[in-house]
Amino acid sequence: MARALSDAAVDDAIRAHAPVAIGVSGGKDSQAAALAPFRYLDAMGHAGERLLVHADLGSVEWKDSLPTCQRLADYLGVPLLVVSRKAGGLMERWRSRWQSSVERYEALSTVALVPCWSTPKMRFCTSELKTHVITAALKKRFGKQLVVNVTGIRRDESSRRARSTISDLSDDSLLLSWRPILDWSVQDVFSSIDASGIDPHPAYRVFGMSRVSCRFCIMSNIDDLTAATAQEESHDLYRDMVDLECDSSFAFQGSRWLGDVAPHLLTEALHERLHIAKSTAVFRQKIEAAITKDMLYVKGWPVRMLYDYEADLLASIRCEVSALFGFNASCLDRDSIHARYAQLMADREHKQSAELAYV
Repeated sequence: MARALSDAAVDDAIRAHAPVAIGVSGGKDSQAAALAPFRYLDAMGHAGERLLVHADLGSVEWKDSLPTCQRLADYLGVPLLVVSRKAGGLMERWRSRWQSSVERYEALSTVALVPCWSTPKMRFCTSELKTHVITAALKKRFGKQLVVNVTGIRRDESSRRARSTISDLSDDSLLLSWRPILDWSVQDVFSSIDASGIDPHPAYRVFGMSRVSCRFCIMSNIDDLTAATAQEESHDLYRDMVDLECDSSFAFQGSRWLGDVAPHLLTEALHERLHIAKSTAVFRQKIEAAITKDMLYVKGWPVRMLYDYEADLLASIRCEVSALFGFNASCLDRDSIHARYAQLMADREHKQSAELAYV
Protein backbone atom coordinates (compact mmCIF):
# COMPACT_ATOMS: atom_id res chain seq x y z
CA MET A 1 0.00 0.00 0.00
CA ALA A 2 1.24 3.49 -0.86
CA ARG A 3 2.46 5.57 2.06
CA ALA A 4 1.94 9.21 2.94
CA LEU A 5 4.59 11.54 1.57
CA SER A 6 6.23 13.95 3.98
CA ASP A 7 9.16 16.34 4.29
CA ALA A 8 11.19 18.02 7.00
CA ALA A 9 8.75 20.89 7.54
CA VAL A 10 5.81 18.53 8.01
CA ASP A 11 7.78 16.22 10.29
CA ASP A 12 8.86 19.14 12.47
CA ALA A 13 5.25 20.29 12.83
CA ILE A 14 4.11 16.77 13.69
CA ARG A 15 6.81 16.40 16.34
CA ALA A 16 5.65 19.71 17.79
CA HIS A 17 2.14 18.21 17.94
CA ALA A 18 0.66 20.94 15.75
CA PRO A 19 -3.07 20.49 15.07
CA VAL A 20 -3.79 18.70 11.79
CA ALA A 21 -6.86 19.64 9.74
CA ILE A 22 -7.76 17.56 6.70
CA GLY A 23 -10.02 19.03 4.05
CA VAL A 24 -12.58 16.50 2.83
CA SER A 25 -15.12 16.82 0.03
CA GLY A 26 -16.40 13.26 -0.08
CA GLY A 27 -14.26 12.51 -3.12
CA LYS A 28 -11.73 9.71 -3.35
CA ASP A 29 -8.62 11.88 -3.06
CA SER A 30 -9.75 13.58 0.12
CA GLN A 31 -10.65 10.20 1.62
CA ALA A 32 -7.19 8.86 0.83
CA ALA A 33 -5.61 12.10 2.03
CA ALA A 34 -7.22 11.51 5.42
CA LEU A 35 -6.47 7.81 5.76
CA ALA A 36 -2.76 7.88 4.87
CA PRO A 37 -1.76 10.83 7.12
CA PHE A 38 -3.46 9.26 10.13
CA ARG A 39 -1.26 6.21 9.83
CA TYR A 40 1.78 8.47 9.46
CA LEU A 41 0.76 10.66 12.39
CA ASP A 42 0.31 7.63 14.62
CA ALA A 43 3.73 6.30 13.63
CA MET A 44 5.28 9.69 14.45
CA GLY A 45 3.64 9.79 17.88
CA HIS A 46 1.56 12.85 17.07
CA ALA A 47 -0.56 13.88 20.06
CA GLY A 48 -2.01 17.13 18.73
CA GLU A 49 -5.60 17.80 17.73
CA ARG A 50 -6.87 16.24 14.52
CA LEU A 51 -10.06 17.02 12.64
CA LEU A 52 -11.69 16.82 9.23
CA VAL A 53 -13.08 19.96 7.57
CA HIS A 54 -15.80 19.97 4.92
CA ALA A 55 -16.74 23.08 2.94
CA ASP A 56 -20.44 22.81 2.09
CA LEU A 57 -21.09 24.32 -1.36
CA GLY A 58 -24.87 24.25 -1.06
CA SER A 59 -27.27 22.94 -3.70
CA VAL A 60 -24.47 21.87 -6.07
CA GLU A 61 -23.33 19.17 -3.62
CA TRP A 62 -24.26 15.51 -3.99
CA LYS A 63 -26.54 14.45 -1.15
CA ASP A 64 -24.06 11.68 -0.28
CA SER A 65 -21.04 13.98 0.04
CA LEU A 66 -21.54 15.14 3.62
CA PRO A 67 -22.56 11.66 4.89
CA THR A 68 -19.44 10.23 3.22
CA CYS A 69 -17.32 12.77 5.09
CA GLN A 70 -19.10 12.01 8.35
CA ARG A 71 -18.55 8.27 7.97
CA LEU A 72 -14.86 8.95 7.38
CA ALA A 73 -14.67 11.12 10.50
CA ASP A 74 -16.42 8.43 12.54
CA TYR A 75 -14.03 5.80 11.21
CA LEU A 76 -11.02 7.91 12.19
CA GLY A 77 -12.56 8.93 15.50
CA VAL A 78 -12.24 12.68 14.98
CA PRO A 79 -14.71 15.57 14.71
CA LEU A 80 -15.98 16.84 11.37
CA LEU A 81 -16.09 20.62 11.09
CA VAL A 82 -18.56 21.80 8.42
CA VAL A 83 -18.09 25.33 7.10
CA SER A 84 -19.79 27.33 4.38
CA ARG A 85 -19.75 30.72 2.68
CA LYS A 86 -21.98 33.13 4.59
CA ALA A 87 -23.33 34.70 1.39
CA GLY A 88 -24.58 31.36 0.08
CA GLY A 89 -23.41 28.36 -1.90
CA LEU A 90 -21.87 28.07 -5.33
CA MET A 91 -25.14 28.39 -7.24
CA GLU A 92 -25.82 31.64 -5.40
CA ARG A 93 -22.28 32.79 -6.21
CA TRP A 94 -22.74 32.11 -9.92
CA ARG A 95 -26.03 34.01 -9.94
CA SER A 96 -24.65 36.96 -8.00
CA ARG A 97 -21.64 37.04 -10.31
CA TRP A 98 -23.93 37.39 -13.31
CA GLN A 99 -25.94 40.13 -11.60
CA SER A 100 -22.69 41.91 -10.76
CA SER A 101 -21.54 41.54 -14.36
CA VAL A 102 -24.74 43.19 -15.59
CA GLU A 103 -24.48 46.05 -13.09
CA ARG A 104 -20.81 46.63 -13.87
CA TYR A 105 -21.50 46.61 -17.58
CA GLU A 106 -24.40 49.05 -17.29
CA ALA A 107 -22.20 51.45 -15.31
CA LEU A 108 -19.18 51.00 -17.64
CA SER A 109 -17.08 49.49 -14.89
CA THR A 110 -15.98 46.84 -17.37
CA VAL A 111 -15.60 46.84 -21.14
CA ALA A 112 -17.15 43.46 -21.95
CA LEU A 113 -19.63 41.20 -20.20
CA VAL A 114 -18.00 38.87 -17.67
CA PRO A 115 -19.04 35.17 -17.63
CA CYS A 116 -20.88 34.01 -14.53
CA TRP A 117 -19.29 30.55 -14.38
CA SER A 118 -16.05 29.42 -12.83
CA THR A 119 -13.43 28.28 -15.34
CA PRO A 120 -10.34 26.05 -15.14
CA LYS A 121 -8.20 29.19 -15.11
CA MET A 122 -10.46 31.11 -12.72
CA ARG A 123 -11.60 28.63 -10.09
CA PHE A 124 -13.19 31.01 -7.63
CA CYS A 125 -15.44 28.10 -6.73
CA THR A 126 -12.40 26.59 -5.00
CA SER A 127 -10.72 29.74 -3.72
CA GLU A 128 -13.81 31.54 -2.39
CA LEU A 129 -16.04 28.68 -1.25
CA LYS A 130 -13.40 26.24 -0.02
CA THR A 131 -9.92 27.65 0.58
CA HIS A 132 -10.87 31.03 2.05
CA VAL A 133 -13.70 29.63 4.17
CA ILE A 134 -11.65 26.75 5.56
CA THR A 135 -8.62 28.97 6.20
CA ALA A 136 -10.75 31.48 8.10
CA ALA A 137 -12.32 28.73 10.20
CA LEU A 138 -8.94 27.23 11.11
CA LYS A 139 -7.47 30.59 12.09
CA LYS A 140 -10.53 31.31 14.22
CA ARG A 141 -10.26 27.91 15.91
CA PHE A 142 -6.50 27.85 16.48
CA GLY A 143 -5.53 31.52 16.57
CA LYS A 144 -1.80 32.12 16.10
CA GLN A 145 -0.94 28.44 16.38
CA LEU A 146 0.65 26.71 13.39
CA VAL A 147 -1.85 24.36 11.73
CA VAL A 148 -1.03 21.56 9.30
CA ASN A 149 -3.65 21.80 6.55
CA VAL A 150 -3.93 18.56 4.55
CA THR A 151 -5.25 18.43 0.98
CA GLY A 152 -5.67 15.58 -1.50
CA ILE A 153 -3.89 17.15 -4.46
CA ARG A 154 -2.15 14.69 -6.80
CA ARG A 155 0.43 15.50 -9.46
CA ASP A 156 -1.17 13.42 -12.21
CA GLU A 157 -4.37 15.48 -12.08
CA SER A 158 -2.99 18.39 -14.11
CA SER A 159 0.19 20.02 -15.36
CA ARG A 160 -0.22 22.76 -12.77
CA ARG A 161 -0.56 20.32 -9.90
CA ALA A 162 2.40 18.37 -11.26
CA ARG A 163 4.56 21.29 -10.11
CA SER A 164 3.22 21.18 -6.54
CA THR A 165 5.48 20.48 -3.59
CA ILE A 166 4.81 18.19 -0.65
CA SER A 167 4.37 21.18 1.62
CA ASP A 168 4.51 24.96 1.71
CA LEU A 169 4.00 27.58 4.37
CA SER A 170 1.46 30.40 4.11
CA ASP A 171 2.66 34.00 3.98
CA ASP A 172 1.62 34.56 7.60
CA SER A 173 3.39 31.32 8.66
CA LEU A 174 0.21 30.01 10.30
CA LEU A 175 -0.82 27.30 7.81
CA LEU A 176 1.47 24.54 6.59
CA SER A 177 -0.17 22.92 3.57
CA TRP A 178 0.63 19.20 3.41
CA ARG A 179 -0.03 17.10 0.29
CA PRO A 180 0.56 13.52 1.46
CA ILE A 181 -0.72 11.72 -1.66
CA LEU A 182 0.94 14.01 -4.19
CA ASP A 183 2.62 11.16 -6.12
CA TRP A 184 -0.17 8.61 -5.74
CA SER A 185 -1.99 7.08 -8.69
CA VAL A 186 -5.75 6.61 -8.91
CA GLN A 187 -5.19 2.93 -8.16
CA ASP A 188 -3.22 3.85 -5.02
CA VAL A 189 -6.11 6.01 -3.90
CA PHE A 190 -8.81 3.37 -4.31
CA SER A 191 -6.58 0.67 -2.84
CA SER A 192 -6.13 2.76 0.29
CA ILE A 193 -9.87 3.33 0.63
CA ASP A 194 -10.74 -0.32 -0.01
CA ALA A 195 -8.13 -1.51 2.48
CA SER A 196 -9.76 0.61 5.18
CA GLY A 197 -13.08 -1.14 4.72
CA ILE A 198 -15.05 2.06 4.18
CA ASP A 199 -16.92 2.78 0.97
CA PRO A 200 -15.96 5.50 -1.49
CA HIS A 201 -18.58 8.01 -2.57
CA PRO A 202 -21.34 6.17 -4.49
CA ALA A 203 -20.84 8.49 -7.46
CA TYR A 204 -17.82 6.40 -8.48
CA ARG A 205 -19.11 2.85 -8.48
CA VAL A 206 -22.87 3.41 -8.49
CA PHE A 207 -23.29 6.50 -10.68
CA GLY A 208 -20.30 5.61 -12.89
CA MET A 209 -18.43 8.91 -12.57
CA SER A 210 -14.68 9.46 -12.73
CA ARG A 211 -14.61 12.45 -10.38
CA VAL A 212 -16.69 13.68 -7.46
CA SER A 213 -16.97 17.34 -6.63
CA CYS A 214 -20.06 19.32 -7.54
CA ARG A 215 -22.86 17.46 -9.29
CA PHE A 216 -21.95 19.43 -12.40
CA CYS A 217 -18.33 20.52 -12.28
CA ILE A 218 -16.54 22.92 -14.61
CA MET A 219 -13.81 20.25 -14.86
CA SER A 220 -16.15 17.36 -15.69
CA ASN A 221 -15.96 15.57 -19.02
CA ILE A 222 -19.07 14.85 -21.06
CA ASP A 223 -19.39 11.32 -19.65
CA ASP A 224 -19.46 12.61 -16.07
CA LEU A 225 -21.93 15.35 -16.94
CA THR A 226 -24.17 12.79 -18.60
CA ALA A 227 -23.89 10.41 -15.65
CA ALA A 228 -24.82 13.24 -13.30
CA THR A 229 -28.00 14.01 -15.24
CA ALA A 230 -29.04 10.36 -14.87
CA GLN A 231 -29.46 10.89 -11.13
CA GLU A 232 -32.86 12.24 -10.16
CA GLU A 233 -31.41 14.27 -7.30
CA SER A 234 -29.56 16.43 -9.83
CA HIS A 235 -32.52 17.32 -12.05
CA ASP A 236 -33.65 20.49 -10.27
CA LEU A 237 -30.08 21.78 -10.12
CA TYR A 238 -29.61 20.91 -13.79
CA ARG A 239 -32.60 23.01 -14.81
CA ASP A 240 -31.50 25.82 -12.51
CA MET A 241 -28.06 25.92 -14.11
CA VAL A 242 -29.50 25.82 -17.63
CA ASP A 243 -31.74 28.70 -16.58
CA LEU A 244 -28.61 30.70 -15.77
CA GLU A 245 -27.10 29.74 -19.12
CA CYS A 246 -30.23 31.22 -20.69
CA ASP A 247 -30.15 34.39 -18.60
CA SER A 248 -26.47 35.06 -19.25
CA SER A 249 -25.93 33.62 -22.75
CA PHE A 250 -22.74 32.01 -21.43
CA ALA A 251 -22.36 28.23 -21.80
CA PHE A 252 -21.36 26.34 -18.66
CA GLN A 253 -18.09 25.02 -20.09
CA GLY A 254 -16.79 27.42 -22.70
CA SER A 255 -18.50 26.22 -25.86
CA ARG A 256 -20.31 23.28 -24.20
CA TRP A 257 -23.85 24.10 -23.15
CA LEU A 258 -25.07 22.16 -20.15
CA GLY A 259 -28.54 22.37 -21.65
CA ASP A 260 -27.38 20.11 -24.50
CA VAL A 261 -26.29 17.31 -22.17
CA ALA A 262 -29.78 16.15 -21.21
CA PRO A 263 -32.33 18.17 -23.20
CA HIS A 264 -35.07 15.69 -22.29
CA LEU A 265 -34.99 17.10 -18.75
CA LEU A 266 -35.87 20.62 -19.89
CA THR A 267 -39.33 22.10 -20.08
CA GLU A 268 -40.57 23.34 -23.44
CA ALA A 269 -40.15 26.92 -22.26
CA LEU A 270 -36.56 26.25 -21.17
CA HIS A 271 -35.84 24.61 -24.52
CA GLU A 272 -36.98 27.76 -26.29
CA ARG A 273 -35.00 30.04 -23.98
CA LEU A 274 -31.87 27.94 -24.54
CA HIS A 275 -32.26 28.30 -28.30
CA ILE A 276 -32.54 32.07 -27.90
CA ALA A 277 -29.56 32.17 -25.52
CA LYS A 278 -27.35 30.41 -28.07
CA SER A 279 -28.31 32.94 -30.73
CA THR A 280 -27.72 35.77 -28.27
CA ALA A 281 -24.27 34.36 -27.50
CA VAL A 282 -23.34 34.36 -31.18
CA PHE A 283 -24.44 37.97 -31.61
CA ARG A 284 -22.72 39.05 -28.37
CA GLN A 285 -19.44 37.46 -29.39
CA LYS A 286 -19.62 39.03 -32.84
CA ILE A 287 -20.35 42.48 -31.41
CA GLU A 288 -17.66 42.34 -28.70
CA ALA A 289 -15.08 40.99 -31.16
CA ALA A 290 -14.79 44.56 -32.44
CA ILE A 291 -13.23 45.68 -29.14
CA THR A 292 -9.52 46.21 -29.80
CA LYS A 293 -6.87 44.63 -27.59
CA ASP A 294 -5.80 48.03 -26.25
CA MET A 295 -9.35 48.71 -25.07
CA LEU A 296 -9.82 45.46 -23.15
CA TYR A 297 -9.80 45.26 -19.37
CA VAL A 298 -6.39 44.90 -17.72
CA LYS A 299 -5.28 45.31 -14.13
CA GLY A 300 -5.54 48.97 -13.23
CA TRP A 301 -8.08 49.63 -16.00
CA PRO A 302 -8.51 52.17 -17.40
CA VAL A 303 -4.85 52.99 -17.84
CA ARG A 304 -5.48 55.80 -20.32
CA MET A 305 -8.20 57.89 -21.90
CA LEU A 306 -9.70 56.61 -25.15
CA TYR A 307 -9.20 58.30 -28.48
CA ASP A 308 -12.38 59.69 -30.01
CA TYR A 309 -12.64 56.86 -32.54
CA GLU A 310 -12.27 54.30 -29.73
CA ALA A 311 -14.96 56.01 -27.68
CA ASP A 312 -17.25 56.00 -30.71
CA LEU A 313 -16.57 52.31 -31.26
CA LEU A 314 -17.22 51.45 -27.61
CA ALA A 315 -20.42 53.50 -27.64
CA SER A 316 -21.67 51.60 -30.66
CA ILE A 317 -20.81 48.25 -29.06
CA ARG A 318 -22.49 49.18 -25.79
CA CYS A 319 -25.63 50.28 -27.60
CA GLU A 320 -25.86 46.98 -29.46
CA VAL A 321 -25.15 44.79 -26.43
CA SER A 322 -27.55 46.76 -24.24
CA ALA A 323 -30.30 46.43 -26.83
CA LEU A 324 -29.58 42.71 -27.20
CA PHE A 325 -29.98 42.05 -23.47
CA GLY A 326 -32.38 44.85 -22.57
CA PHE A 327 -29.86 46.51 -20.25
CA ASN A 328 -30.39 49.96 -18.77
CA ALA A 329 -26.85 51.02 -19.59
CA SER A 330 -25.31 54.46 -19.29
CA CYS A 331 -22.36 55.84 -21.30
CA LEU A 332 -23.73 55.23 -24.77
CA ASP A 333 -22.04 58.09 -26.61
CA ARG A 334 -18.57 59.56 -27.01
CA ASP A 335 -18.87 62.35 -24.44
CA SER A 336 -20.33 60.21 -21.66
CA ILE A 337 -17.69 57.54 -22.23
CA HIS A 338 -14.88 60.10 -22.03
CA ALA A 339 -16.43 61.48 -18.84
CA ARG A 340 -16.70 58.00 -17.32
CA TYR A 341 -13.08 57.14 -18.12
CA ALA A 342 -11.93 60.43 -16.61
CA GLN A 343 -13.92 59.68 -13.46
CA LEU A 344 -12.53 56.14 -13.18
CA MET A 345 -8.95 57.34 -13.62
CA ALA A 346 -9.44 60.10 -11.05
CA ASP A 347 -10.92 57.60 -8.60
CA ARG A 348 -7.95 55.28 -9.09
CA GLU A 349 -5.43 58.07 -8.55
CA HIS A 350 -7.26 59.16 -5.39
CA LYS A 351 -7.21 55.59 -4.08
CA GLN A 352 -3.51 55.22 -4.83
CA SER A 353 -2.74 58.51 -3.09
CA ALA A 354 -4.71 57.43 -0.04
CA GLU A 355 -2.84 54.12 0.09
CA LEU A 356 0.52 55.87 -0.13
CA ALA A 357 -0.50 58.29 2.61
CA TYR A 358 -1.53 55.37 4.81
CA VAL A 359 1.84 53.67 4.33
